Amino acid sequence: MDLGMCIWLILSAPGVMGQFQVEPLDSTVLKGSDARFNATVQGKWEVMTWNVRGFLVLTVPRSGNISSSSEQFSASFCSTEDTSCVTFTIHNTSRREAGLVICTVQGDYGSKSAQLHVQESGTVQIQEGDKKVAQDEEVEFNCVTSAWFPSPVVSWNLNGGTVDNSLYNSTHVAHGDSFNSSSVLTFKAIKNLTVECLAIVQTLTKPLSSTVHLVVVPKPPDWTVLIAVLCSFGGFALLFLLIFGMFFCYKCRKEKELNFQDEMTKRVRTQSQLSGLRPPGRKQGRVTVNAGYVTDEDSSL
Repeated sequence: MDLGMCIWLILSAPGVMGQFQVEPLDSTVLKGSDARFNATVQGKWEVMTWNVRGFLVLTVPRSGNISSSSEQFSASFCSTEDTSCVTFTIHNTSRREAGLVICTVQGDYGSKSAQLHVQESGTVQIQEGDKKVAQDEEVEFNCVTSAWFPSPVVSWNLNGGTVDNSLYNSTHVAHGDSFNSSSVLTFKAIKNLTVECLAIVQTLTKPLSSTVHLVVVPKPPDWTVLIAVLCSFGGFALLFLLIFGMFFCYKCRKEKELNFQDEMTKRVRTQSQLSGLRPPGRKQGRVTVNAGYVTDEDSSL
């Protein structure tokens, strides 16, 4: 427990606290901006002091000059006619001033404390830069943020429209006293887009961003499908020609066989007709020789 907390616990014990209040009780500012707290005292008072993280930084007398330990701290009355309200300002805040801010009014008033939080904005960068891809190709963008406190909320826009958080994944890593983060966006490229990564903390009035451009070119034709179709068509055509060729050959052979049979039938018919035209009594056959027949000329010998 630091010294400021101890002082606050002691001075805020029952019976010690007086009638005054500090507002706001919890303040969050961006690094480099001013933080302001108002202390309002009911009744007469003489001296008010302000402590930041346990160190006395400013003394405010009700009458007289205000004493400050640094130009970074100042105080003034809320109005020249009303000394019951004092505005305490921390200029150009840094995380060194974050923590308890304690206001003490001397006398029976005791002390009141407030909490100061200081946030820091860092850098945002989409690493890939502009891209050119083919249509329907899956693309990935990586957005890196550095030196933020606390870790920022990272989101994406496509053509100005918010991206569903299911399309990206963000991780945060502590780096010293600050945070770095990485967010990866993945989607299918369909058309030209403006891709924007945004990072924000509570105290920023608008997010810091990094923007790149995605150019989508038409997808080249898929020759594989065309070749497959042509091969299938060619296969069917070849099979048809083969079947047609076999049928044609079979038909030609049958026609030859029929022609041969017709020719033979015609020949047989012709022979039969010729046989029917020979003179009666004359028969066609072989001549036989009788070896025992002897003529007169042979007997004279």
